[in-house]
Amino acid sequence: MIAVLINVATVLVGSLFGLLFRSKLRKKLTDAIMLSLGICVVYIGIAGALDGRNPLVAILSMALGTLTGTLLDLDGKLLKFGKFLDRVIPRKNDGASLTEGFVSGSLVFCVGAMTIVGSFSAGLSGDTSTLLTKAVLDLVSSCMLAASLGIGVMLASGTVLVYEGALVLLAGVLAPILSDAAVDELTCVGSLMIICIGLNHMGVSKIKVADQLPALALAPVFTWLFGLFGM
Repeated sequence: MIAVLINVATVLVGSLFGLLFRSKLRKKLTDAIMLSLGICVVYIGIAGALDGRNPLVAILSMALGTLTGTLLDLDGKLLKFGKFLDRVIPRKNDGASLTEGFVSGSLVFCVGAMTIVGSFSAGLSGDTSTLLTKAVLDLVSSCMLAASLGIGVMLASGTVLVYEGALVLLAGVLAPILSDAAVDELTCVGSLMIICIGLNHMGVSKIKVADQLPALALAPVFTWLFGLFGM
């Protein structure tokens, strides 16, 4: 769990530096950074999406996952949670909601093969090298995200703690279930959501990414089902 705590710390430290940097910028410069960051996030999403092996898994997971999330109104619930945090955490009205920063940060920090493989390695063999490498990357990512999206990115450190911590503690149970193919498809689906986040940052779209979150749970299931039928 030490590596997980270090990763959480790098997200907090990176976010803090991003917030300090942001406070010294005018809105015009912040908007410019947000546009550039959006382009970079789209690139990261495309690179991860190419890990997918079966397009049908991504299509079905995204379609049914978004349907589920929309019916459950996950975006609306997260928005209410964000408004609650807005009342609890005093801040300036800088255009970016806590919810947007929280969801964006959570996906960027937690989606990807490094998170899953690194957590399993730490839990099964005590090898923390992958998670520590990811922690360094997250230090930079959190700084840039917080500079454009604000304090919500810092709150995503809680997601890192819960998600990576659970994977490390349950590695013995989850590792046999999450095959290499399942990890690849999970990375692909999550990366598609990251592309949506990037497009939102650029002002190209207003996609409710939170409503797509159930797709992450469906990707390994469809991978397993298609494997049974040799698809």
